[in-house]
Amino acid sequence: MYKHYATSVGNNLKHIQLTTKYRYKAMNQEKLQIFCKVAIEEACKRYKIEIVILKVLEEHIHLMADLPRTMSDAKALQLIKGFSSYLLFRLYPTFRDVYPRGHFWNAGYFCCPVGVDFDNVFSYIENQ
Repeated sequence: MYKHYATSVGNNLKHIQLTTKYRYKAMNQEKLQIFCKVAIEEACKRYKIEIVILKVLEEHIHLMADLPRTMSDAKALQLIKGFSSYLLFRLYPTFRDVYPRGHFWNAGYFCCPVGVDFDNVFSYIENQ
């Protein structure tokens, strides 16, 4: 369960929820949900954020991820939201009609440490 680093042992598991701007049901088609999933996976891979589980719904996503121990929550969310939004607008340019300023995600987010509630959080995300 714990990851071993050069000088430390531990994890930085987070439960993250991101919502679309204005809570639009932007991912109402299976194709768009796949695009969103791919964009988030690529963003996480780029910044060495390990995804445990990812669930894409019509107007929000749930994600359990293991962040690098040196990365703050705010920085991780900035990177995930920024790069995934960038990719989504390139994969599906029609999003520009709904989001002309290029802001796909809402400015806010939910992020909390998972800790000992791993099984509860995992089943919560899985059953969305």
